[in-house]
Amino acid sequence: MRVLLLIPTTSYRTSDFLEAARRLGVDVTVASEEPSTVEAWHPEGFLTLDFSDPQGSAERVAGFATRFPVQAVVGVDDDTTVAAAAIAGALGLPHVPIAAAIAARHKGTMRQALAEAAVPQPGFRLFSREEDPERAAGEVAYPCVLKPTFLAASRGVIRADDPRGFAAAWKRISEILDDTDVARKGGPWAEEILVEEYAPGPEVALEGLLRDGDLSILALFDKPDPLEGPFFEETIYVTPSRQPESTQRSIAQVASHAALALGLRRGPIHAELRITQAGPLVIEIAGRSIGGLCSRVLRFGAGTSLEELILRDALSLPIFDSSRESRAAGVMMIPIPRAGVLEEVAGIEEARAVPGIEDVVVSAHLGQRLVPLPEGARYLGFLFSRGETPESAEAALRQAHGKMKFRIR
Repeated sequence: MRVLLLIPTTSYRTSDFLEAARRLGVDVTVASEEPSTVEAWHPEGFLTLDFSDPQGSAERVAGFATRFPVQAVVGVDDDTTVAAAAIAGALGLPHVPIAAAIAARHKGTMRQALAEAAVPQPGFRLFSREEDPERAAGEVAYPCVLKPTFLAASRGVIRADDPRGFAAAWKRISEILDDTDVARKGGPWAEEILVEEYAPGPEVALEGLLRDGDLSILALFDKPDPLEGPFFEETIYVTPSRQPESTQRSIAQVASHAALALGLRRGPIHAELRITQAGPLVIEIAGRSIGGLCSRVLRFGAGTSLEELILRDALSLPIFDSSRESRAAGVMMIPIPRAGVLEEVAGIEEARAVPGIEDVVVSAHLGQRLVPLPEGARYLGFLFSRGETPESAEAALRQAHGKMKFRIR
């Protein structure tokens, strides 16, 4: 039994998916957008694909599968979900429809599909970058949020409170979209800017798994730090949620409605919602699981990882227990405080010694040039905690982060 994993070379998640496959005892082929130096000597284990060309990728894999049959295809992040749908469809495997994968990938298409299905969401306008930003600034209500239609990790997401701020945000996002790599990845989507009404209220993240359109909630995270702008850097996720049970039920209902509105009926989803006075609003829903190393905070049944659940689902293997462990857990995506070159990281052992801290991972390396939001899309690293209550898990993360020092030149 072989699974094809579509993993960009910049992904944080390679080792976790490979470990899940090892635990299941299945063969793995890793497809990336850059060739591996060992691909020629291990052709069944590695494959080079252009994720921006889903049909071309599907044709290449179809040829590969005549020699090495593939039983499941898994795209691990936003850049691979559309290609994964095209490949699985070409191989005759269960898959997300390509139109649904695109709707979950492109924020403009997502917003339109949610509007047609009357899913609660912020008001929105999709602009071409060819339009005059000063005129566009006069056509929206304030405060509002400007964002690219295809980037992840809050990259390029900026709040504007007035026309002057709108024009400044438009210019800053345009400079991000003009980057050669970004423009190549986005294609025509790099010529758009989405503007949404700013929705006040706390934010939550929902991790779920769809099977035949039925949504199983794997975890609901609170984001205890206020995300009010001007940028929207995510830091702490804590589960279980401290929202009232009635609110949690509403969140689940809205997320399920949103997934079906996009045409998603199988596989993992990651949804982000704002809790407003009118109820939950969908900020985003993606046809993939949580990003970064954040999945390491989740354990199910007898210690099963999120990646193993995803592979079991993709391979149509039984899932015996998808209930999350009873203890509270939290993860902090360590933010980049300013631009520069990382010269030193101090206090790692002190952070690890904080009661409740399970692990400290510094993913940035010394000598690396750091770029903060809204231009950047990476983190300094990750902190992981567990506790008897969400409050204790959150407190451990804050205490550990306070013991770390980053020298940036």
